Amino acid sequence: MNDYSNSLQAKREQLLEAGVLMMDPAAVYVEEGVAVGAGTLLLPGTILRGKTVIGENCCIGPQVMLTDCVVADGCTINASQCEESTIERDCQIGPYTHIRPRCVVGEGSKIGAFVQLKNCNLGRGTKMAHLTYVGDSDVGDECNFGCGTITCNYDGFKKHRTTIGSHVFVGCNTNFVPPVTVGDGAFIAAATTVTQDIPADALAVGRARQEVKEGWAAENRRLKGKK
Repeated sequence: MNDYSNSLQAKREQLLEAGVLMMDPAAVYVEEGVAVGAGTLLLPGTILRGKTVIGENCCIGPQVMLTDCVVADGCTINASQCEESTIERDCQIGPYTHIRPRCVVGEGSKIGAFVQLKNCNLGRGTKMAHLTYVGDSDVGDECNFGCGTITCNYDGFKKHRTTIGSHVFVGCNTNFVPPVTVGDGAFIAAATTVTQDIPADALAVGRARQEVKEGWAAENRRLKGKK
């Protein structure tokens, strides 16, 4: 084996001796500067790089790459990538989550499939189950984000921050156009585009009123020569 392979093998043996669990040690890649707590399970396809620190009793993998991250005790990270960020205790991350640099994910949060975070701070117990992008944002505790939520943080010239309080419900397909601030306990209706601040405990609805034009589709097909 070459020097790199020898280093990987030595690191794996060191972690195993310290109480780290591996289903298939040969399928785990851990760089020298990484620290992993006892009782943590590293599943196949796990790649730990840089100065990553993982606490005790976590489950990492399969197919996870962490670079210069801090992961507290009791976290689960599945099929995801995280860089230069902090994940506090008892979080569930993935599958298919991308956490970009300068993020803090608060204790007990759940970040799910096809969610991307960038340069944001999330409070305790916040949930983003799927299909969401949150960038350049500060989010409070116990918020719930519906799928399709996006922070429109770049206007073509500058980045702008979105600030969301605690206990906020964000309906599906909400767009935040910052700089905007949402107060604690606010409720945002699905398909709303938020362009103004929302007070605490308010309902925000920002979408076009539905119109129904009876017979329009049939006439459109007739004009186009379609049945």
